[in-house]
Amino acid sequence: MNSWFSNRNRVAASLVAFAVAMMISAGQASAVEPRGMLNSKEVKALVANAKTAVDHMKLAQHYTAMAEKLEAEAKEHATLAAEYRRNPRVSETKRPMAADTAAHCEYFVEHCRKAAKEMRAMAAAHEEMA
Repeated sequence: MNSWFSNRNRVAASLVAFAVAMMISAGQASAVEPRGMLNSKEVKALVANAKTAVDHMKLAQHYTAMAEKLEAEAKEHATLAAEYRRNPRVSETKRPMAADTAAHCEYFVEHCRKAAKEMRAMAAAHEEMA
């Protein structure tokens, strides 16, 4: 009887893990880059050769899109940090800064906000050059 419960628990845990993995992959598949975002090759080319107002506006739009993406990530991490504070995991004491801790999420909130601020400054600089 004891073996039946442990097998049942393993099956349930496996199903939950599979469902979470599917939700994460579905969310990533549907994620769309913000409007105006360029790929790294395009950014490198424009940074090296930008001469016209159009070139600088493309870079400004790219940096604005990057800032928006980073701000969205900061918001997501802030939500996760609040949840981890409400329901602390064992990792909070056993593995500080592990991915399932509030401290980890709070670090990324600050990192993303700082990076977004820098992207906005880059966008403003290119708008001035345009």
